[in-house]
Amino acid sequence: MHTRRQIFVKSPYHQQSVALQLDPSQSELTLSNLTSLLEPTHHRRRSLSDFSLSLDGKPLNASTRIRVSNLPPVSMLTLHPRLLGGGGDGGATGAESRDCYLKMYAEKKPDKVDPNEQRLSKWLNCALSNEPLAEPCVVDLLGNLFNKEALVNALLTKKLPKQFSYIKGLKDMVNIKLEDVAGFDGDTTSARFQCPVSGLEFNGKYKFFALRGCGHVMSAKALKEVKSSSCLVCHADVKECDKIVINGNEEEVSLLRERMEEEKAKVREKKGGAKKSKKDVAVVADRSVKVVKRQMDDGNVNGVAVKKFKAGDAVPVNATKEVYASLFTSSKKKSDFRETYSCRSLPLGRN
Repeated sequence: MHTRRQIFVKSPYHQQSVALQLDPSQSELTLSNLTSLLEPTHHRRRSLSDFSLSLDGKPLNASTRIRVSNLPPVSMLTLHPRLLGGGGDGGATGAESRDCYLKMYAEKKPDKVDPNEQRLSKWLNCALSNEPLAEPCVVDLLGNLFNKEALVNALLTKKLPKQFSYIKGLKDMVNIKLEDVAGFDGDTTSARFQCPVSGLEFNGKYKFFALRGCGHVMSAKALKEVKSSSCLVCHADVKECDKIVINGNEEEVSLLRERMEEEKAKVREKKGGAKKSKKDVAVVADRSVKVVKRQMDDGNVNGVAVKKFKAGDAVPVNATKEVYASLFTSSKKKSDFRETYSCRSLPLGRN
């Protein structure tokens, strides 16, 4: 004997619940079966596709199958209106929103760099290898700091970055002498070097100069306070053009670049003048040789009669004069006889 079961429908468009009578002979229920039972009782302003259904609190979908025998005598079917914006009305769907979030988080945002760490790295590390500065150190003509070994290796292996392409060899770098801070404990967040005169830390907060003549590095404050035309450490002569600003700003680097280009232009001009003078000397010497040769052929060198050498005048003992003389071109008379690298032109009658 089949037990009669009832399903009450709770909808936002009905003030009271509507009861559905299930067929006792039906063994299974699907979402389409429930939808067909709801059609006569549903409010005509909205389609059932605008709702999601749940039976006794459990959501139903198209693949759900319910055994009628497992249902209690009374069940509650609830209709939940679907939210606008994802139902084909042109708005954003849930999938699109999720995809946008995934893309947003998938793109790795660059970590914020501490400006203090960036400044210290520029002043305490090699501009090429980014390793801590260690003796021997050099500075280029634009004020960039390098470990000499790293820079020379890059030049030898031809792996120097394009930004340093103006460095062609040792002549484009200056060996520098950095003064260590007394009691430095290896802390990478503090300065390792200092000005040998004023004691200011070599950390980017103060302007420093490298002197091309002796290589000492000292602060601008020390050079300003102690007026001198020589190095304050070794007393070597220093000109204004010998001062290289270390890690200068754009304007300072631009001035250093102009000075570097001027110096290279002067070197090229000097080399060009030397090559031209050597070429002129070679031309004059060549002309002198030609003149002397012509005079010797004429038998007159600088107004002095010179006897022209003839092979027949120095014939060895037991040698025939004509045969011996035929070995030398100086004994041959002028004729149409010509020789080339591939054939010999013989006078008429000898071929």
